[in-house]
Amino acid sequence: MNPPHDDPSRRAPSGPPTPTGRLVRTREGYDLVLTRTFRAPVEDVWASVTEPARTARWFGEWRGEAGEGRVVEVRMAFEEGAPWCAMRIDACEPPYRLAVSMADGSASEASDASAPASPSPSAPGEPGVPHASPPEQTGDADPWPMELLLSEADGVTELRLVHHRPSADGVGEIGPGWEFYLDLLVASRAHAPLPDFTAYYPAQRAYFASLPTHAPPPPGGAPAPAP
Repeated sequence: MNPPHDDPSRRAPSGPPTPTGRLVRTREGYDLVLTRTFRAPVEDVWASVTEPARTARWFGEWRGEAGEGRVVEVRMAFEEGAPWCAMRIDACEPPYRLAVSMADGSASEASDASAPASPSPSAPGEPGVPHASPPEQTGDADPWPMELLLSEADGVTELRLVHHRPSADGVGEIGPGWEFYLDLLVASRAHAPLPDFTAYYPAQRAYFASLPTHAPPPPGGAPAPAP
């Protein structure tokens, strides 16, 4: 019998994880889009990505007064040293949309992203004391704007992470990190062993670096998938 809210299609795999991200051309640049599905109500998945005690299990706890236009501090629990970083809440529309901007320098800029530390052994679904590099900012001067978009149909909730990028530069480094974090979310909800970052980077770098980028920008700002 499956654990509550477990999605067997995304359960911690016995082999290398398969990258799922795609690039979408926009008038402003590109959207890096990654998706996961959960057999759970949208309100429960929303709680997993917004409540501090639950975000601590797969990303990091946060502190501060939340609200649109406010800045909270998030602990990057899976980054070396688990530092706190600033994150601005750009939009919050429970339980369907959360838009945030990570402050410049909040993500790892380690010179050797291919060798992050692996999560330490811990009880299934618990944060333990893991350390792994999150997606790199690759020298960006501006904050990272991103959105979490949720929708529910027939008892299944889809979660889309959309990272807005001015260009496709650095996607080979950024994409594997988001795959890792979303699989941490899946594992934490399923009370499964946490994935190992070394299974994602550099193994998935070539996949993301080779995503098509030559689609023309869409009219009126509507996104168009890259061919």
